[in-house]
Amino acid sequence: MSLWDGLVAWLAGGLVETSWWQIVLYTLATTHITIAAVTIFLHRSQAHRALDLHAIPSHFFRFWLWLGTGMVTKEWVAIHRKHHAKCETQDDPHSPVAHGIKTVLLTGSELYRAEAKNQETLAKFGHGTPDDWMERNVYSRFTWQGVGIMLILNLMLFGAVGLTVWAVQMLWIPITAAGIINGLGHWWGYRNFEAQDASTNVSPWGIIIGGEELHNNHHTYPTSAKLSVKKYEFDIGWAYIRGLEMIGLAKVRKTPPMLKLGNVKPVADSKTLEALIANRYEVMAKYARNLRVACAGEVKRLKAEGAAGHAKLANMRLARRWLHRDADKIPSHVKAAVESARDQSPALIKLVAMREELRSLWTRTNVSAEQLVADLQAWCKKAEESGIAALQEFALKLRAAHA
Repeated sequence: MSLWDGLVAWLAGGLVETSWWQIVLYTLATTHITIAAVTIFLHRSQAHRALDLHAIPSHFFRFWLWLGTGMVTKEWVAIHRKHHAKCETQDDPHSPVAHGIKTVLLTGSELYRAEAKNQETLAKFGHGTPDDWMERNVYSRFTWQGVGIMLILNLMLFGAVGLTVWAVQMLWIPITAAGIINGLGHWWGYRNFEAQDASTNVSPWGIIIGGEELHNNHHTYPTSAKLSVKKYEFDIGWAYIRGLEMIGLAKVRKTPPMLKLGNVKPVADSKTLEALIANRYEVMAKYARNLRVACAGEVKRLKAEGAAGHAKLANMRLARRWLHRDADKIPSHVKAAVESARDQSPALIKLVAMREELRSLWTRTNVSAEQLVADLQAWCKKAEESGIAALQEFALKLRAAHA
């Protein structure tokens, strides 16, 4: 075989005999390792200190990210921490609320690169990231050489098609992280909790993006190593972390708090208040379910009264969808209709008003703990005497809560 024939053969098939499905499998496997490195090492361990990683997986992830992305740990961590600190303001590096969903989806990687040049961001938010010899002299210094090595490896293995494999590997994080999570994760999806921002869960099954699909859960509990909170949600990144923990290569520092219920106390006390404040997002999510049920009951009542096609019924259906949300999260174009539906029902008026009274138990900072306990007791008594079944049941559960 001539040199030319050998070159043509190599370009056609590379150094190993592979079928198309084996190349696809290799591409999916390598991109998934990259996703795991981002979510476990960069995000949960470095940015939020939700877990401590042993040196073995920590160095492996750093090396793999150098090969697969060229990203610098300090830059990624600093930008992500700034995103949380300045979420959905003009200073947020990649918010669709501030920059527009189209900009974040299509040019998210450009937003990242621009912010990575901001030395003030790196100095303020990049503390505590690796600063050893490898970081200073290899990973941070020769960022493009790592992805260059990955390109060479792919070309050697698969020939010309290795260039396509490499392109997919290089685009994976800009599309999934910079686009889907930073974009869709603040624009579309479902919400378990009324976090202060517009974060959403893109999907309850966190597999493709390593669990990052559960973005509303993450913004609610940012320092948690586990991103799933509901029984039907799955966080594959958490499965990997538990595996690493079982063999002594990781130590979880924090997971989402869980509201514990015991015997119903005669009156709420300081422990009840402590449990309420620690689990306030879960408490408010449970309260929101009661509001949705109450709205559904009102819809059923209006139908029974023959209000089909009437504006009252249409407004109540909107209330069933939106009234459980915080007032600033209800779209402006439906707010008047939702408020009109609320005002039709004394029960809904009461439920909304008492939700805000309950929220004040952890938003007021100039009140003593003793006064807050007294206020909680008064709230429970008022709820139990309201004549509204949902409020009465909710107050009983509050009195059963403990830290």
